[in-house]
Amino acid sequence: MRLFVLLASLSVVLLAGTCNTDTKASSPQLKQLEGTWLHAQEEDQGDVRVYRPNTYAFPPSRGRTGFQFDHNGLFTQYDIAPTDGLEGHKGQWKATSNTMIRISLDDKKEPDYSLEIVSLENGVLKVRRVE
Repeated sequence: MRLFVLLASLSVVLLAGTCNTDTKASSPQLKQLEGTWLHAQEEDQGDVRVYRPNTYAFPPSRGRTGFQFDHNGLFTQYDIAPTDGLEGHKGQWKATSNTMIRISLDDKKEPDYSLEIVSLENGVLKVRRVE
């Protein structure tokens, strides 16, 4: 019953133009989050970071960080490598509340952190990082 209530509230919030993540990673609504997202730093607003799908036609940049969400809870964080390419760090992601996702990297080179989903619509993901 609790899962049904959570899925119903997730649908309402998604229709309002935001992303609710209070369900398991396998939820059909979270399909929007799945994929590879690259940082569109030129669109950031204060502490809100903007990400677009890796297929977006980004303007030239000296490099872009990003991440990949897989449907099964697997996560890859992409950082700028010493050779200016991208270096992937594997980990896991899990929805912990209506708007929070907890990230845990396998290599533990940085502590676990959370991403607050500010919005997810029209191919634009806006998040706030919370330590």
